[in-house]
Amino acid sequence: MNARSSKNIILSMALFLIGLFGFSQQDEECVLNFSLFYESAKSKNFDAAYEPWMLVRNKCPKYSLGIYSKGEDVLEYKIEKAQGVEKVAYINDLVKLWEERLKHFSSKTPKGQYLAKSCQLQYDNKALLNKTDDKLYSCFDQAYKEDKTSFSHPKSLYTYFSLIVDLYDAKKKSDAELFDKYDDITEKVELEVSNYAAKLNALIEKESSGATLTSAEKKNMGIYEDWLGAYETVSKSIDGKLGDRANCENLIPLYTKEFEANKTNELWLKRTAGKMSEKECTGDPLFIKLVNALHELKPSANSAYYLGILKDKEGKPNEAIKYYKEAISLETDNFKKAKLNKTIAQKLKAKGSYGQARNFFRQALKLNPSDTSPNISIAAMYAASANNCGDTAFNKRAVYWLAANEAMKAGAAGKQSVERYMALAPSKQDVFSCGCSGEVIKIDCWISEVVTVPVVGKN
Repeated sequence: MNARSSKNIILSMALFLIGLFGFSQQDEECVLNFSLFYESAKSKNFDAAYEPWMLVRNKCPKYSLGIYSKGEDVLEYKIEKAQGVEKVAYINDLVKLWEERLKHFSSKTPKGQYLAKSCQLQYDNKALLNKTDDKLYSCFDQAYKEDKTSFSHPKSLYTYFSLIVDLYDAKKKSDAELFDKYDDITEKVELEVSNYAAKLNALIEKESSGATLTSAEKKNMGIYEDWLGAYETVSKSIDGKLGDRANCENLIPLYTKEFEANKTNELWLKRTAGKMSEKECTGDPLFIKLVNALHELKPSANSAYYLGILKDKEGKPNEAIKYYKEAISLETDNFKKAKLNKTIAQKLKAKGSYGQARNFFRQALKLNPSDTSPNISIAAMYAASANNCGDTAFNKRAVYWLAANEAMKAGAAGKQSVERYMALAPSKQDVFSCGCSGEVIKIDCWISEVVTVPVVGKN
């Protein structure tokens, strides 16, 4: 094949890519270089892709989104292979590439997402780039403020919060700034969890109805579960990073000082009461003032829930339950309603009110089936009641079968619990010895359920 024929083939391939990517310019040199770059990058020959990519990037920056999406792969490869000054240059060029993408393809480049990616790259290489925490925090803060909606990656949300904690420890951020940012980011994480849970719940409900999921839907289920797992991990990491900095000793003086200026500020009252409740500062008179101000300003699920906490503190459990139920009835969002049911259930579980706690856990499961943690909590309550709810030594241990069955409903998350409870339940030899294989045992007290003894053969 001669050089002219080879060139014609490459040009034909490039013209095909024009149709595929919607190129707006018809410069032949750009067409040829883009084709050479794209085909090399697609086959992961990034060294060969680099030169034609730089040519088309510099001459025709609006040629195709592929310059930026595939170009990112090229630079990430270069960064991985380089060291020292050369690595710094490639890192800075990737930051520049994202800036160029925002400039030339703004409608296809979520601003918060790409600004956060840039900040994260710089944070991950902060020693090499000689970046201070102040500059990195400003980078993330700008990204968050300019486009909070698409600033959603769990890792970047954690890094953003981690930086303000470090600045707080260095006396560069105040208590108020730290706690406000904690509220901002935890609310953002909760919003993302709510979005993915809604998508996953729709598929769970479809599958539960007997409908067959498409291969794409099955794949999406896995994706949604992965994202929910990532947000659960980052939520725990954020709380871990905050640690005891948000303790009653710090919170009460701060909020007392700010109360008068914010007593008609609904968002401030909700966040403040929430933080004091979370950190078990509810015994302070300030909490009563906060709750009453919030309920007078606008009766809501939150204010009713906090009134329930106060009644619990007063030793009036029946009135507390009344307010808890009112809180649930006032909440209109199913995800938040599920969370509220679970929170109330956890409080009742901690008090040993297992029967009432189970009712709230069951409601949480109905409202948000993608969250299986209530199954694990119910199983734990069953296990904790084994000695009280069985009438014989065998039946006491049989309660662990019930606990294991409940934990199984949580899938992979309940695996360790299942193994633990099965180890505590009667063994095959115990079943064989009692001659009760396959019998149904009634478990009394608050549990009031039956469990079937596993069928065990003579062998």
